[in-house]
Amino acid sequence: MTMLTSRLTAPYELNRTPLSRGEEMCRRAFDLTVAVVALALALPLLIVIAIAIRIDSPGPILFRQTRGGLNSRPFCMYKFRTMGVIEDESAVMQASRDDPRVTRVGRRLRQTSLDELPQLLNVIRGEMSLVGPRPHALQHDIEFGKVVDSYALRSRVKPGITGWAQIHGLRGGISTVEGIQRRVDFDNEYIAHRNLRLDILILVRTVREVIRQTNAY
Repeated sequence: MTMLTSRLTAPYELNRTPLSRGEEMCRRAFDLTVAVVALALALPLLIVIAIAIRIDSPGPILFRQTRGGLNSRPFCMYKFRTMGVIEDESAVMQASRDDPRVTRVGRRLRQTSLDELPQLLNVIRGEMSLVGPRPHALQHDIEFGKVVDSYALRSRVKPGITGWAQIHGLRGGISTVEGIQRRVDFDNEYIAHRNLRLDILILVRTVREVIRQTNAY
């Protein structure tokens, strides 16, 4: 990833009153219901993907990495392994277009976002939501936090499998300060206005983005 050397400042602050306990319980019930149903329906597909990964390259089927969650609390996030190399967390590099580390099966999984399906387990465990700011590797949290002043505001809510930034074309790795600032601005805009209706809209539009395979590699 390109080194980040300049600094940008967010143009706004979050002023919205936090969701009530009832609203949070409703969102949690929605997340849990959708995640359980989706996991059950996708089970045959998950088995096929697991077999394909095992045949395609040596290594574990699932990729586990520590990410920052609600209030920056670390948690173990699950994905299907898409690379032949499992990097140490002290040297994490975002995937780039035509990245030689990505396996044949992994490339297709990343294009279709099927590699994210195991994160439904994180949703069931309460570590993630269906919708929210995408969690980054802890190393990237530190690096991005140094160049974008409002970066830490993203941790006010649970991270999500998809988010407001992702449906606006900001999927995949980011290599510039401007790109990170745009993602953070979208994430903080979502946090300022989030509600269940908005979550459903984001989930529907996510399907469209996956079909279009925008910025997926």
